[in-house]
Amino acid sequence: MEEAELRRVFSTNIKYYRGLRGWSQVKLAEKIGISTNFLADIETGKSWISSLTLVKLAKCFEIQAYELFKPDIMPNNEVNEVIKSIVKDINVTFEQSLKQISQKYLI
Repeated sequence: MEEAELRRVFSTNIKYYRGLRGWSQVKLAEKIGISTNFLADIETGKSWISSLTLVKLAKCFEIQAYELFKPDIMPNNEVNEVIKSIVKDINVTFEQSLKQISQKYLI
């Protein structure tokens, strides 16, 4: 598996397990002690994680760490629900970022 494919599989699986639990990016980021922006970058494949963060993710999802690297774990009928969850998270993150920017620079 090439690095790009590994990142795609990994990020897809994080979104999948997060979606199964109904967690937003904000909630998962808080649970594992990282920023929401960093989690968003992980889920888009822009950033990579440390081994400590990998352990925290696996523990949080109650799975073995290797399961985050297994391709094609998401059944097709769950894709739409995960996409809806991702869109919702993007909107929440975007709104929070705009609020922080406006509070910092417009006040």
